[in-house]
Amino acid sequence: MDVCGIDPGLEVTGYAVVRVEGDSPTLLEAGTLTTRRSDELPSRLVNLASAFAEVLNQWHPVAVGVEQLYAHYKHPRTAIQMAHARGVLLAAASQDNVVVHSLSATHVKKFLTGNGRASKQQVQMAVQAMFRLPALPEPNDVADAIAVACCCANHLTSATLEVCQ
Repeated sequence: MDVCGIDPGLEVTGYAVVRVEGDSPTLLEAGTLTTRRSDELPSRLVNLASAFAEVLNQWHPVAVGVEQLYAHYKHPRTAIQMAHARGVLLAAASQDNVVVHSLSATHVKKFLTGNGRASKQQVQMAVQAMFRLPALPEPNDVADAIAVACCCANHLTSATLEVCQ
């Protein structure tokens, strides 16, 4: 069973695909989908959706875990841009008939590190240890996407999916 994880962003979206066979997941692919800041918003959104559709077409995951939208009240523009990006990613998954599960960042961090308030570096280190990676996954968006994929896969395999929703 392959599961895709997404850490949505307009400029940089982290994604990861993990395969679950047996007790531990295998990292198949992880990376970023990027848009150019100089492009107009509609063009950026189309490019993001298209790039994510390619990931879905390559791996055919059974589910996509996506980090819920969170933004600090001091940065409302960032929240709006993230919401646009998240929306086209969800639409791309739905168009491909992939089930989407929304997970809070605190839930993912608690699953991975035992601490719902873990730092970005703690998440990176946990992902590095879990998959025995030679270096910390960079940028943070990639580590977050791997963590989301693992958390979603864990809930799918342990039949506690209602916790993710």
